Amino acid sequence: MTDFDPPWLGRRAVLGGMASILASPALSQATPGSTEFETPVEQGARRNISSFRALDWRPYFTDTQNGAILVDLTSRVLHFWSADRSIYRLYPTSVPMSEDLTRHGRTEITRKVEGPSWSPTPAMRQRNPEWPDFVPPGPDNPLGTHALHLSWQYYRIHGTHDTRKIGRRSSNGCVGLYNHHIGELYTLTRIGTQVLLI
Repeated sequence: MTDFDPPWLGRRAVLGGMASILASPALSQATPGSTEFETPVEQGARRNISSFRALDWRPYFTDTQNGAILVDLTSRVLHFWSADRSIYRLYPTSVPMSEDLTRHGRTEITRKVEGPSWSPTPAMRQRNPEWPDFVPPGPDNPLGTHALHLSWQYYRIHGTHDTRKIGRRSSNGCVGLYNHHIGELYTLTRIGTQVLLI
């Protein structure tokens, strides 16, 4: 600040700089052994920015064998730890739109699909009889580019082409991620990765 600058210029510049940082997308990642990471602040996740903080795996899992995924439905975030805990990721998610569609508890990844197809569940057909019986892989598919099937029938962690859904209660029971995030998670996980939804 120079002698000719008004006293509030420094503060405004700092606040403006912070706003521009928050407005730019960043991939969530942690340096191994560190709790510092870039926070994902894309459009739908911006309102949940206070929820994007690193967590320790120990309060939720006895070990990280096969890797571990914690989905915090209240904060609308997904945490991933690799089996050896050298990789930690934090992603914004969409979550079920109502309590009756929401599952809590422990499950695991039973199947991984790149380019998934989609069919509505019997309950979805009742609620939305106008929906198609089958949607092939592609830009109209509600599962996005990748799907991780869970041991609970009809439940998945998957991508979405509709990025407005991320950070919201907008799904019919599944956990949705941005397509570039589910693509990364798909490569990091394996069959048997443990999953906890809280």
